Amino acid sequence: MEDTTVDEAEVSGAAEFAPALVAAHPQGHSVAVAVGPELRVFDLKAGCAVSLSDDCGGRFHSDAIRAICFSVDGALFASAGDDKLVKVWKTDSWRCIQTITSEKRVSSVAISNDGLYVTFADKFGVIWLVTLGEHSGEQVSVDNKPVPIVGHYCSIITSMKFSPDGRFIATADRDFKIRVTLFPKNPLKGAHEIQSFCLGHTDFVSCIAFTSKSEGQRFLISGGGDSTVCLWDYINGYLLDTCQVRDKVEELLEPNETDDSNLAIADICLSNDGSLVAVAIQGFNGVMLLTCDLIAKKLSFLKVITMEKSYIPTSLATSFSSKLLWSVMGASNMPNQAASQLLTRLRIIPRFQKNLLSSSDNGPAMLEDTEVPHSEKLLLALQGSLDIAKQEEVLASVLAALKVSMHKMLVKKHYSEERREQRKRGRNDKKIKN
Repeated sequence: MEDTTVDEAEVSGAAEFAPALVAAHPQGHSVAVAVGPELRVFDLKAGCAVSLSDDCGGRFHSDAIRAICFSVDGALFASAGDDKLVKVWKTDSWRCIQTITSEKRVSSVAISNDGLYVTFADKFGVIWLVTLGEHSGEQVSVDNKPVPIVGHYCSIITSMKFSPDGRFIATADRDFKIRVTLFPKNPLKGAHEIQSFCLGHTDFVSCIAFTSKSEGQRFLISGGGDSTVCLWDYINGYLLDTCQVRDKVEELLEPNETDDSNLAIADICLSNDGSLVAVAIQGFNGVMLLTCDLIAKKLSFLKVITMEKSYIPTSLATSFSSKLLWSVMGASNMPNQAASQLLTRLRIIPRFQKNLLSSSDNGPAMLEDTEVPHSEKLLLALQGSLDIAKQEEVLASVLAALKVSMHKMLVKKHYSEERREQRKRGRNDKKIKN
């Protein structure tokens, strides 16, 4: 693994760099974008921006949001991040109905398939669980405080997902591994039964996604800092296939842009039937499409959708009912970045579906801004500005950070004893005293 010195991390600001995120409502009712502490939501049915409200003391996020997700039925939404808050929102009104305080910064969040629990991972690799709503009997935790259920032994959790049938929770970390754990009927007592470990990545695992719910299916797809996308049998922990994206990307990049550490997989997103895998790659201005043949257990390169040079997607999303692939570019916590500069850029790819494979028009093109659903109203609400192209200085700094950020953010850093002690004294993740 590449070493990252303290000076490099501090000078570049990579240690605090926070990429913009996008999430789509499962039924296509809304789309959410998070950048820095800001959560921006657009109601696609009503055609307007959403005003968030908070029934939990009025505290919105005060630091970078690191994870967002919708529940399977779309009724709930969760956000979490560096301010150690996990907030749960009802999507019919976009009211925050529960705020959970973590002892440490939060790196990932998920909602159980039945909507009864929210799980979140802190930066020390501990996964916590909290009940949502009213429950009876032993399922209620005292004061509804977070309960630890799984540990990754001081390794940052990069991605966390529930399986389509809700039986398992998969967690990926920066130490190259994916753990699949049986999610018990009474999770408040802990999740102690490990189903499998999926081992095969040679660098941090940045993202995971289950294939669609179908009888007998047991497939998981992952992406990592080693520039690979992997297909797994997650029940048995078998690596079924690996697709190396580096060679294809290098054909499209300039020679000075092909440093291996700049080609980490930033995010993956599956089409509804799991036959297509969209891949966002750090430092690459486009989205790669792979085909996923679950019968042959094979991943294959399909095509690359190239975008403008100034656009590198940081997050991808789609919904069960929509044929749109949403992508966002943006970042926060960069040196000398003002709050007014928390801009994002949206790009949307239409027809993200199975019949794309037999399409004779070479697949989808990106939607122009005028073709985006609700056009200017949506772009203003989610991007923060309509004149993104005029913000050249801001975009240039975001672009430069995106090309090197992920590997430096997730690679383990090596500190001297003196520097470790200094970091301990100045850290903001100490236990909160009652």
